[in-house]
Amino acid sequence: MSDTSNPLDDPTADPFAVAAEAAADIARLTGVERHDIALTLGSGWGRAAELVGETTATIPASEVAGFSAPALEGHVGSLRSILTPRGKRVLVIGARTHYYEGHGVRRVVHSVRTAAATGAKTMVLTNGAGGIRPSWKPGTPVLISDHINLTGDSPLEGATFIDLTDLYSMRLRDLARTIDPSLDEGVYCQFRGPQYETPAEVQMAKIIGGHIVGMSTALEAIAARQAGMEILGFSLITNMAAGIQTTPLSHKEVIEAGQLAEPVISSLLARVIGAM
Repeated sequence: MSDTSNPLDDPTADPFAVAAEAAADIARLTGVERHDIALTLGSGWGRAAELVGETTATIPASEVAGFSAPALEGHVGSLRSILTPRGKRVLVIGARTHYYEGHGVRRVVHSVRTAAATGAKTMVLTNGAGGIRPSWKPGTPVLISDHINLTGDSPLEGATFIDLTDLYSMRLRDLARTIDPSLDEGVYCQFRGPQYETPAEVQMAKIIGGHIVGMSTALEAIAARQAGMEILGFSLITNMAAGIQTTPLSHKEVIEAGQLAEPVISSLLARVIGAM
């Protein structure tokens, strides 16, 4: 499943050197030397890019070292440089590589490492996910307070020991709640995918402390912590998880829930970023 033209598919390549090359490509193509904040847009969050500030450059991700076009409907394939009203530079990543695509963890976290190489000190990760708490209806935005990595994999290589205490910044979660005090939070469980979780797997996630289930974010957050970034995570509850809701799950349902919620959650996200 690998794309042999991608430098990250070479096991001898230094992924941080590829990220530095990608950051140089972004600086050259956007005319922006450094960014302050990076934002990865998951399913349902796309319109936020229009509300964050003035877009000064949009580039195809495929023109940047190590990136490729997204494989999933609901995700765009571009990188965007935005100037906020407060003068911050935001790098918007619309080209997420998911673990289930089979390209390896280096490709999954390349966007995060590239964002860090552009100078970004804050990483905002968003996703569309299944909710375990019955009180969370489809369309509900939830802050990620912690995660459980159920992929059996890690972006860390060798004897690289990284502390994951307070991985999802309490400071940034508190900031988000100054924008919307009603925001709830929960523990995100990243499964390998691409199949949706079984009802038994959802119950397992609940028993071990999970509240949200999905197929992204956790590996990216680990890489962001390794890069020294402060992390804010948001999940859009697009459906109730298997066994919590009684109807079958579908990707169409996820897309539709995201489209319905997009105006509200995008405005919320833009205001949170504007306050950073």
